[in-house]
Amino acid sequence: MQDKIDLAVELHDRAADLQDAQKFGEAYKLCAEALRLMQEADPDSPDMANMLNTFGSLQESLGNYTGAVESSRKAIEIMDRVGHLIEGDDGPVIHIRALLQLGAAYRGLGRYREAEPGLLRALSLAETAFGPDAMQTASACNNLAILYKFTGRFDEAEALYHRALAAAVRSYGEDHWEASGIYHNLGGLEHSRGRFDRAEPWARKGYEIRLKAFGPEHPDTAADAAGLAAILDGLERYDESLPLYRQAIEVFERIYGPEHYEIALNLSNLAALHAARGETQTAERLYRQSLAMEEKVIGADHPDTALTACNLGVLLKEEQRFVEANELFKRALRSFEQTLEPAHPRIVMCRKELASCK
Repeated sequence: MQDKIDLAVELHDRAADLQDAQKFGEAYKLCAEALRLMQEADPDSPDMANMLNTFGSLQESLGNYTGAVESSRKAIEIMDRVGHLIEGDDGPVIHIRALLQLGAAYRGLGRYREAEPGLLRALSLAETAFGPDAMQTASACNNLAILYKFTGRFDEAEALYHRALAAAVRSYGEDHWEASGIYHNLGGLEHSRGRFDRAEPWARKGYEIRLKAFGPEHPDTAADAAGLAAILDGLERYDESLPLYRQAIEVFERIYGPEHYEIALNLSNLAALHAARGETQTAERLYRQSLAMEEKVIGADHPDTALTACNLGVLLKEEQRFVEANELFKRALRSFEQTLEPAHPRIVMCRKELASCK
């Protein structure tokens, strides 16, 4: 039995290395085999929970958010039973990671209300186990802030982001890659508020740090490039944003294949760019491509799918194609109302567009 456990641990470690190298398909297969072996040998152990965390992370990277929810839930259940028996920091680390991944997976599914309890629990556990200024606590703050940004709780998100950033700067310095994701997120928050001039310095700093640390072909660098591009769009600097979108999409296609949430998101952003330039045929084609991909990979009722539908509706309304636009606005509003609070900016915008679609 110990031989089986040792082999499972070895396969898991190899899978984690492949994940770091962005070889997600290979990592997934190895991690699945490690889980199979551990299920036979020691299914109620911290090692099993740790492997489930890695498997959940891989599922999330590959766009399987439902699978990530299941893996994270299993890991949490194990740690709830045996976590208190583990000496040192390993138990809380595994437990917190599982809770954060559960919240991220629910967020990926657009199930925002279900995402919050696990994220709040992760923050509480991190503060208790490591203190209010530790990096584990900072990670929990950052993840909760991402959720609050999506749900329109911008002031709460901002406070959590700055708390996380302060911890990262204390631990690593302000120009370390550990802080770059928080810069990206602060830029995204200001973008959501429509404050593009405030957003650009945050996003550009995050992008430049990650570009220096990991190079242009890393998926996190690509995500930073796309985030900066969206802000440049808001500043109407389309000649600067266009190559960044193209760079990001090429990286995502190489790593994830032709259909993935990140690709769909950036096709939608690229469509908005062409719409702003008056290139309506190109914009419509890209919106429809993005919409079809989002329906497939995250579902027709996801709030991000709804946003693409709403933006396509705006484009069609401007072309006086009111019947088509009206249906898209109604569809988007139904999805928004299922997942977002009534005063969320997306709901307000969609209702306004629907009311003006005569």
